[in-house]
Amino acid sequence: MGPSVQGSERSVVTVGVYDGVHRGHQRVIERAVEIARERGHRSVAVTFEPHPDEVVLPGSHPARLTSLRRRAELVAELGADSMEVVEFTLELSRMSPADFVQSVLADRLRAAVVVVGEGFVFGHQAAGDVETLRTLGEKYDFSVEVVPLLTALPGDAPDGTGSADAPASVPVSSTLIRARLIAGDVESAAAALGRPHRVEGVVVRGYQRGRQLGFPTANVETPPHTAIPADGVYAGWLECVPVANLPTLYAGERWPAAISVGTNPTFEGVPRTVEAYALDRDDLELYGAHVAVEFAARLRGNTRFDSIEALVAQIHADVADTRRLTG
Repeated sequence: MGPSVQGSERSVVTVGVYDGVHRGHQRVIERAVEIARERGHRSVAVTFEPHPDEVVLPGSHPARLTSLRRRAELVAELGADSMEVVEFTLELSRMSPADFVQSVLADRLRAAVVVVGEGFVFGHQAAGDVETLRTLGEKYDFSVEVVPLLTALPGDAPDGTGSADAPASVPVSSTLIRARLIAGDVESAAAALGRPHRVEGVVVRGYQRGRQLGFPTANVETPPHTAIPADGVYAGWLECVPVANLPTLYAGERWPAAISVGTNPTFEGVPRTVEAYALDRDDLELYGAHVAVEFAARLRGNTRFDSIEALVAQIHADVADTRRLTG
């Protein structure tokens, strides 16, 4: 997250919430980066925090696909010089399109080009659209480029292709990805994201039942509003993420993992948890560490087992499936 553009330096700007930084977002950001390099300007991705929905209608915060820190990492990986975080307030939500363009794009970022996705709207009550932006660009000396929406056929990789008799394609969006996760379809979510969906959090002490059964799990406490897939058992990975002021013993290490999401019906659990067992690792001490759990495939739904022996047998099968899918 870099500083605002200073002095006479111009920038190529793209604007959006960019939750998830999915494949549609990536095309827009990559185009801004490309133009900036061609013209010798800085490339800046503008995002908002908190989510605009939460400010306009408190309590409506959509499930978060990426933390702000993760969003910044993904934007940097796409080559952007900086990510500018604009605090979204009630005052900002009431700002006219013209005032937003003047204060943020012109005065703050000295935009030379603004790159947005098809269907972009902005300003109070979404009163501004692409044509509004172009008109204001003439006044404030910037041009506008619109990147077409990326579409996907239901259940297919979002490459924008399909046969003439296939079901109608849908835009790749954060809303679409959230819906896929609610359904437990982490593979379709990954296709739209361009990578496996991940949740992050700090490892906390749980009931330690996994350790007692021979499969010690990392019990991940996720931040509020995290987009967690449907209850079930998944194959994926567990990664220790280096974060300032937290334990870093295994920083950067990543292990195949069998992941459980839900309430542990065999033990009549109530709180919904995310737990990950790193395959073949019963020696990890991760309490207090910041970790990421990535979802590759859903193995099954949650089931109440009649005996511990039956549960352990199923866990062995889940581990075997995980090994096959992540090997």
